[in-house]
Amino acid sequence: MTIELNAPIPEFAALKATSETEVSSDTLTNKFSVLYFYPKDSTSGCTLESQDFSRLHDEFLALDCQIFGISRDSIKSHENFKAQHSMPFELISDPDEVLCSAFDVMKMKNMYGKQVRGVERSTFLIDQSGVLVAEWRKVKVPGHADEVLETLRGLS
Repeated sequence: MTIELNAPIPEFAALKATSETEVSSDTLTNKFSVLYFYPKDSTSGCTLESQDFSRLHDEFLALDCQIFGISRDSIKSHENFKAQHSMPFELISDPDEVLCSAFDVMKMKNMYGKQVRGVERSTFLIDQSGVLVAEWRKVKVPGHADEVLETLRGLS
């Protein structure tokens, strides 16, 4: 399973998400979808990114687009993170790195002088037929959610 721009995303079975929901590749059809991968719940960059997508959520909805945040954190951690910041969208738990691997976001990173394997902050925009139409890798948080929204506006 690999991801390619302007090609259908790989099919994947249901993964657990917040609010006792599950998300599969079938969930990502019939409307636009944003999947934003982030390293860890309740860290500064991940919190800011989630707050930015939350702030713009109504504008994404108006363009018939759903948003999902994804990390390797547990459902319990996701539920706490979502509640703490009143996020209006679901967070997908990917502890086995099913989606992280399919979207090729697992990378070696330097952390405090050590090499560690972790999630590279990345966002993917998928159209109504399940085709990847835009991607952002090595995301810098400031202004990113706004950029994704502008790209979606250009496609709608």
